Amino acid sequence: MLPFTQRVIEVIKAIPEGYVMTYGQIAEIAGSTRAARQVVRILHSLSKIHNLPWHRVVNAKGEIAIHDQEGRFLQELHLSSEGVQVNAEGKIDLDIYRYLPEKEPLI
Repeated sequence: MLPFTQRVIEVIKAIPEGYVMTYGQIAEIAGSTRAARQVVRILHSLSKIHNLPWHRVVNAKGEIAIHDQEGRFLQELHLSSEGVQVNAEGKIDLDIYRYLPEKEPLI
């Protein structure tokens, strides 16, 4: 496994219940500010294998980025069960629910 991939997994696993992080935020903390799409790929391919809390990751606007209806509903359900409010458009208030870990990268 590539070091960046391992760091992304560690960052995602560290997101506490009731909070979210953005793809770009995770990429930056893992050491690559321009790798948000790589975070998407890692989530898609490794969430089940590593038991990642995939539902705690949203886009930069605080929106649920899953397009299929079942996936969106499942993410909203998981977030709501953790106390995260998702509005009718599938958006989360990042000022309230964004997790801000220590600024030191995991490099």
